[in-house]
Amino acid sequence: MGQGAVYSVYKLYNFLLLVFSLGAFPIFLAKFVFTPQKRRVYAQKLGFFPRETLEKMEGEPRIWIHAVSLGEVGAIHPLVRELRKVYPGACLMVSTGTESGQKMARERLTEASGTFYFPWDCPRAVRKAIRRLRPELFAISETELWPNFLRIAKEEGAKNVLVNGRISDRSFRRYRKVRFFFTAVLDNLDALSMIRVQDGERIITMGANPVHVSVNGNCKFDQAASQAIPVHREEMREIAGLRPQDRVLVAGSTHEGEEEAVLNAFLRLVQTDPEALLILAPRHIDRADRVVKLLEGHGIQRWVRRSRLPGEGGKRARVILWDTFGELSKVYSLATLVFCGGSLVSKRGQNILEPAAWGKVVLYGPSMEDFRDAHEFLSGVGAGIMIRNGEELAERCLYFWNHPRELKERGEAGKEALLAQRGATQRNLELIRKLLGR
Repeated sequence: MGQGAVYSVYKLYNFLLLVFSLGAFPIFLAKFVFTPQKRRVYAQKLGFFPRETLEKMEGEPRIWIHAVSLGEVGAIHPLVRELRKVYPGACLMVSTGTESGQKMARERLTEASGTFYFPWDCPRAVRKAIRRLRPELFAISETELWPNFLRIAKEEGAKNVLVNGRISDRSFRRYRKVRFFFTAVLDNLDALSMIRVQDGERIITMGANPVHVSVNGNCKFDQAASQAIPVHREEMREIAGLRPQDRVLVAGSTHEGEEEAVLNAFLRLVQTDPEALLILAPRHIDRADRVVKLLEGHGIQRWVRRSRLPGEGGKRARVILWDTFGELSKVYSLATLVFCGGSLVSKRGQNILEPAAWGKVVLYGPSMEDFRDAHEFLSGVGAGIMIRNGEELAERCLYFWNHPRELKERGEAGKEALLAQRGATQRNLELIRKLLGR
């Protein structure tokens, strides 16, 4: 694509961005005025960073890694950890796009020099952020393709790399319609490390230079495997007041409309196994009060919030409502069987590799668009099972409750297959080292 055509494409993009920004300005202003905690977030998104944040971000080489939300932060953690080992004096900067992602980055990514919010993709904010942070290399996770940022980072001398890249069915359909534009955007990437062959083929169809595209696997396999260590299981068991022989259904990352199905399935389990336990972990913990009403509406009296454990009747509870942040991957270690939410409703699924790393069979609904590769992988070895509705969820729970040997064999098969897939983090690390030339 010629320079004139590229200029015209970006001019159109920024015009549309301006129109959208003007429409959203009243909402932005209201939040800025009436929600004080949003001011710090918005300031960073405009390229203004607190002095204490900038003072911490010293060292060489200067590497900026962007992970938009919770899942991406978890996926890039092994890469951040390995980068710190290879470059002990580096400035490792991590940005996120969401508050939940930011919270997890600050709590988990202790190897990072600093964490902050990614700037809005308007040229002035992007240029201000890049000139303040001066990255030598910018690594963007999955499919966060921000046109102005990638172009300006390239102009300012940074190497750009896409790591753990995937192109979902929905994204591919959307990107293909504007291929003429994304060809120019993808030209700003020096390397594109994709999860699957299909992802590589798709991004080449979108306009990426095939020479820059490689297939290196999914860092989430490494992330899931790294968290499944026995000490975490013992920690969670002590908090929850559980015995090794207790049989527990864990429903993780559930959304509105899914807890009803989970509770119905659990009550059917209790009819055959009065000692069955349930750990229910909503995706958004601010929904905990609404879930409490569901528990009471189903006649469940013996329940307790995780935030009140250990203690306060934990050993007498039949249901634990997990209303704290950042522990779900450890909680899966307690499961006899797992249901992973965001899948019976149209939320595109959640990370089913985390329970699989503990050797657990995972049930999930049909909405798995964002985790299609994980679904195909686990279902292929019998450790991931798609159910269509709440009735099938209950039936599968009952079946596996009564067939513990098969449940264990399937779970172990999934764990062994997952461990065999490790290595994506190391391959992405070597790609970054090559781009940095050191």
